[in-house]
Amino acid sequence: MSFPFFIAKRYLTARSKRTFISIISLMSVMGVAIGVAALVIVMSVYNGVTEEMREKILGANPHVLVLASQLGAFDPATGKEESGEVPLLKEGGLEEGQRASGSVTPVLDLVREVPGVVSATPFLYAEVLLSTPYGATGLVVRGIDPHQAAEAMPMLKKLQKGSVADLEKESGPAGILIGHELANRFKLRVGSRVNLMSPAGQRTTAGFVPKLKSFRVAGIFKSGMSDFDSRLAYTSLSAAQDLMGYPAGRISGIEAFVEDPYSAKETGTAVAEKLGWPFYARNWIDMNANLFAALQLERFGMFVVLVMVILVGSFSIITSLVMLVMEKTRDIAILMSMGATVREVRRIFTLQGAIIGAVGTSIGYVLGIILALLLKEYQFIELPPDVYMMDTLPVIIEPLDLAVIGAVSMLMCYLATIYPSRKAASLVPAEALRYE
Repeated sequence: MSFPFFIAKRYLTARSKRTFISIISLMSVMGVAIGVAALVIVMSVYNGVTEEMREKILGANPHVLVLASQLGAFDPATGKEESGEVPLLKEGGLEEGQRASGSVTPVLDLVREVPGVVSATPFLYAEVLLSTPYGATGLVVRGIDPHQAAEAMPMLKKLQKGSVADLEKESGPAGILIGHELANRFKLRVGSRVNLMSPAGQRTTAGFVPKLKSFRVAGIFKSGMSDFDSRLAYTSLSAAQDLMGYPAGRISGIEAFVEDPYSAKETGTAVAEKLGWPFYARNWIDMNANLFAALQLERFGMFVVLVMVILVGSFSIITSLVMLVMEKTRDIAILMSMGATVREVRRIFTLQGAIIGAVGTSIGYVLGIILALLLKEYQFIELPPDVYMMDTLPVIIEPLDLAVIGAVSMLMCYLATIYPSRKAASLVPAEALRYE
């Protein structure tokens, strides 16, 4: 044990009449511990919330959306617009024989060939009016291939009620999947009948009139996101095309799913380069960039606020060390007279502050991790599910966050020792002992 560490430990553990200084040191330890514990809990909750939101978004959305800037670009027959010729792909992208491959767009095969793409499925986007005996509301309908989309999209694998396969029943009205909030609002259940009105309409002798089509509720899903659960519905691709009055094979785009969701941006770029104009790709990271940026900003703001709690504890360290230096003036002078160097005297008080910081940080780690694990296990804090995307607080403890919190805490405690240690080291033994 080194000489400065022995003295520093002695000053902290030895019993004396300086009760007031001991109380300040204890408050310093508790201030650091509370700050560290609060940071551990809050950062763990933020990690859990971010991951939960990411999973819910990925469960209800594709990783990459392949779209076109011109209507009919995905059409399988000729690739022509109503207004004239539209080049389907860049030169060499598709052979002429591929352009008339039935009711499925040939672009689908090219998307599946891009490295990293696990699956791809066509979809049709439509905004319609939902009408029930209990009221009406605007609705976004996505026409999907029930077999491909159900395999790729996690949300459709776990419906609350019903089955994706029921979308394609041969008898009766076409099936539709609705969110649980929409079902609760209009008292709908599996088997209920609803009417969808398309604004695209159909041509009659009296002009264009809205097209009305009856659907049967085939299933109810819960994504955890209020907008989806109250404003989104799924039906088969053929039923959506019929509702919108589109020809067979007309789609809005292609949903692609990749091996690594975090590489969706690179994969989307590769898809766009392969297809060329008029196709382009969007990825889930860019489409939700504002949401995750807001979460990151809140996380940083909360980190700064809670660091202030540790800062309060570090100011208490300054106070306790300054008072200790004033009390131990004679001891410091004697040590320096016996040969203690300025550096060793400085290290005595630096180590004393570091010990306070290390003890406070350790206690904070223990308290924070225990409380975070209890919250994760028992979920004793409940959230209103109609306001948030989750009904309990998720918790994920990241080792990197723990390391950063510990480093910040120890750094602030070290900085708090600079002034008192320099003050102690600047004492002149003769001056210090003159009035003793």
